[in-house]
Amino acid sequence: MKRNTTYLLFLNHLRLCSSNCLPPTLVVELCLWLIYHLFCEIHENVQAASIPGSEVELRKYVLTFLLVMMVFSYLGSQEEDLIMIDASINPRRLSKGNEGSVVLKFIVKKGITINPKPSFTIELSSSEELVFPKNFFTASDLEVEILEDEGKEYLVLTKKIEIPFTVSDEAVRGMHSLEGKVKYFAFSKAENWCLKTTTLFSASFYTR
Repeated sequence: MKRNTTYLLFLNHLRLCSSNCLPPTLVVELCLWLIYHLFCEIHENVQAASIPGSEVELRKYVLTFLLVMMVFSYLGSQEEDLIMIDASINPRRLSKGNEGSVVLKFIVKKGITINPKPSFTIELSSSEELVFPKNFFTASDLEVEILEDEGKEYLVLTKKIEIPFTVSDEAVRGMHSLEGKVKYFAFSKAENWCLKTTTLFSASFYTR
């Protein structure tokens, strides 16, 4: 009865994940929760059994191993880049007091859309050479186009995004690198999941 209750609770939580837009990490947590309870049951049965390592116990170990492999396989599939970012500095060679821009070009994985809400943000690491109006920008700040499909809004990232800056008067001559990251919620309509994730980018430039 205890084992059946564990399985039923797990299946109910899994149905909740599949019927709502929830992060895949929750599914992983539920799988790990089930693994924990399976090991507890195995431990209790081994202690109570007169001959440990019976065929039934072996099947349970095999089931647990397969479940663990499924979890790691699921994690691996979600770690693929959902967005590829080509970042550059325009112009690449800069002088003190010059104005320029960070240019970001996005390639979104097929079948994936990027939600405008919760917030899509671009964060820039601090730079002694480049002065920005602020260190993070939202989709509305950058006037990214928003479209709607079957009641769900998504960002149109086919156009390049430009973030303006001014070169500091204290900029040191030489090659430099600007780093940043994009935080966003990706949605898969075909697989019915949402994922909060981050993609990093960097661009090099020269100050003279």
